[in-house]
Amino acid sequence: MDLPQQVIELDDLTLRAFNGEADLPELFRVIEESLEHLRPWMPWVAEHSLGRTTDFLAGRAERWASGDEFTYAIVLDEAIVGACGLLRRDDTPDNAREIGYWLHPAATGRGVATRTARALVDQAFRLPGIGYVEVVHDPANVASGAVPARLGFTEHLRRPAERLAPAETGEVQIWRLTRRQAGTLTAAEAC
Repeated sequence: MDLPQQVIELDDLTLRAFNGEADLPELFRVIEESLEHLRPWMPWVAEHSLGRTTDFLAGRAERWASGDEFTYAIVLDEAIVGACGLLRRDDTPDNAREIGYWLHPAATGRGVATRTARALVDQAFRLPGIGYVEVVHDPANVASGAVPARLGFTEHLRRPAERLAPAETGEVQIWRLTRRQAGTLTAAEAC
């Protein structure tokens, strides 16, 4: 099975596969500092704990090896500032992947999420048979939706969704980028 790179260097930004227990103290701290920022949009925040973060990290290597989920620490200036992933959900076709991301509030507004998503698009299209990549978010989460818009994704559809986090509207917006569209992106579009 072809797998994405485990370390992606992007100038001052690095995406790297999580390093199990070694990342636990720093990741837990970053989540703790980001709780109020993430709570409106991330359902998992409601159950955040040291045990849940430990379990999350413990499962990363197995999910990577299976090809179901490639999760990275987002590292800026040598510190973890968030996480991102290239995912295959239960309802995701074999020829597609979904991109997800979150950032510590101090890392927002600096192009980090956009550069991260662009790198994940590149990794997705290195996988055999991947025809498109999607970003799924609540339409009210304008900041999250700005990332795929900047990268040339097109609004694919909206559909009802269970409200799992406080600010969610009960709908999700799905953005899609095909392999052909991705070939037309330039470095300028990813900034």
